[in-house]
Amino acid sequence: MNENSASKSEDLERFTGALEFAAIKHVKQKRMGEDEEPYVNHLASVARLVADATNGADPNVVIAALLHDTLEDTETEYNELMKEFGADVADLVREVTDDKRLPKEVRKRQQVEKAPYKSPRAKVIKIVDKISNLESILHSPPVSWPAEGKSEYFRWAREVVEGRRGVNARLEAQFDDVYRRGRDCGIVV
Repeated sequence: MNENSASKSEDLERFTGALEFAAIKHVKQKRMGEDEEPYVNHLASVARLVADATNGADPNVVIAALLHDTLEDTETEYNELMKEFGADVADLVREVTDDKRLPKEVRKRQQVEKAPYKSPRAKVIKIVDKISNLESILHSPPVSWPAEGKSEYFRWAREVVEGRRGVNARLEAQFDDVYRRGRDCGIVV
């Protein structure tokens, strides 16, 4: 096995370890949509889109994409991520994590206000997270959300992404496409 093959093998092992970790941590969570998909589907979607957008050149950002909600939505601690996946992955996950101690409206406002100051890799993860969330609203809308709630989420997601533009034209075009589809089907008013 040559050095390049060994590196790819290690990256694959780290990724599958992160997939297992995320699946265990989010095992009882489901998406809010009418299909109630397992939450890990969202994480896998975000990781796949990040891998595609980066041509697989940055395994750590793909792993962080897979783990992006562990600090925010599970009992996972930063030190646990650092021990399991290294400081680079743990730092990326922390960078895209909202502080759940703050009220929801403050967290949402901070995502918009702090967007321009995030690292390019964190911006990529957050853009993809928003693409995945909007796709979910289009294909399996949250049952408990009124039409205005869906429209509001689309508009807010656009504000979040606006502050992250300039890092990946392909992702920005994907976001614009899903936003346009939301507008075309009447979700965004």
